[in-house]
Amino acid sequence: MITKEEIRKLVEDFVDTSPVNRMGEAFGEEKMWEHPMVGFASGADPLFRQFKARNGCGTTHWMPAEIFNKQFPDSHARPEELTIVSWVLPQTEATKASMRCQDKWPSERWARARVIGEPINEEVRKYMVRTLTDMGYEVMAPVLHPEWTRLENEVQTFTSKWSERHIAYTAGLGTFSFSDALITRKGIAHRLGSIIIKVKLEPDKRPYSGRFDWCLYYAKGTCLQCVRRCPGENALTLENGHLKRNCKAYSHGKTTSYIKEHFHIDGYGCGFCQTGVPCESRIPVGINVEE
Repeated sequence: MITKEEIRKLVEDFVDTSPVNRMGEAFGEEKMWEHPMVGFASGADPLFRQFKARNGCGTTHWMPAEIFNKQFPDSHARPEELTIVSWVLPQTEATKASMRCQDKWPSERWARARVIGEPINEEVRKYMVRTLTDMGYEVMAPVLHPEWTRLENEVQTFTSKWSERHIAYTAGLGTFSFSDALITRKGIAHRLGSIIIKVKLEPDKRPYSGRFDWCLYYAKGTCLQCVRRCPGENALTLENGHLKRNCKAYSHGKTTSYIKEHFHIDGYGCGFCQTGVPCESRIPVGINVEE
């Protein structure tokens, strides 16, 4: 049976050595993503039931066995037979540095990481599914399933049927911030991915007990640098928190023309709440981490 160490090494080696992981264009062979982190969760973790609640990700958020058996209807997999593998792809120091000096518009490096970086993340998913399938395992990536979609309704605001942030939280990789992003041991500037494999592996212990434990505002009542950095109109405020529709109006709306005009890229991007903040590249100083 495959081990956690072997799975972790597959992710790490692909990200570290694949020619797919490149910035491209003017940045040539420079890597898009730094060395990844990998975590493991059980398909029977009770957190998944919480995510499916109306006050969580929403009732349409998939349970691991639900989407796995949709992909493999003859498998009849039980939740406890499934392991979720989650990974973090950290932004490079050069990309983060290029955003720290910005005050209104994203840098070219950041825009490329958003527009081109997520397709690279998809290649990680495809590689893991292909490689583990060739090894004889049933495995799938929920975000690649044709029924995966982002959602917006009166209860759910810009969520999805499989939230990579919540999956990473379950796998012990990080906790949420005031801006709703995920603070990991390598910080808040990253992309996230995951797969589900039918093999029972020991889940990683979560080094926290609450979903906001590594955020300075919730832990200490301090910081809020993300609020000060946000260029969106009322997108992130102390009074109302993260208003996703206002956030989208800036990040998906106003930035598109700027990115097209200055960088000749069709896409969008905003990383102000993830750079120039204490959690940019680490768990903030002063936070106690459970071991």
